[in-house]
Amino acid sequence: MPGVRSLQKRQYYALPQNTFWRIMGRLLRFEAGMPYEDRISKLLAARIAVWDVLKSCEREGSLDSSIERETLEPNDFRGFFRTHPHVRHVFFNGATAEACFNRHVMNKLALNHIAFGRLPSTSPAHAARSFEDKLRAWRVVAKRK
Repeated sequence: MPGVRSLQKRQYYALPQNTFWRIMGRLLRFEAGMPYEDRISKLLAARIAVWDVLKSCEREGSLDSSIERETLEPNDFRGFFRTHPHVRHVFFNGATAEACFNRHVMNKLALNHIAFGRLPSTSPAHAARSFEDKLRAWRVVAKRK
């Protein structure tokens, strides 16, 4: 689920301390500070989609650990994969996204043609890994095809 700032701005990874856009900018060779619509265009040109595992949930603040489990509602991945049959890779931005997908989506779909992988979270709440270390791990996104 997007954090409070992202929900307010209606932009993925709107918190400046989140390294998602810096990483994607380095991988896809664009300026991380360019207008949001231009960053989205760069992702689309590289055949990368960004979508939340959860359609909705309740939590106070932005931390994944504050999500109230009984309020989780996953997005319609069955419809997404039906509409986008050429998806071959799904990467999770951190452990919580992967765990939610596995718990609420994976067991309901037959997805043998899709490879799944968890990447280190770009959230500032997960600062134990350096930017360069995260960048190395995220290179797989630019190399998939």
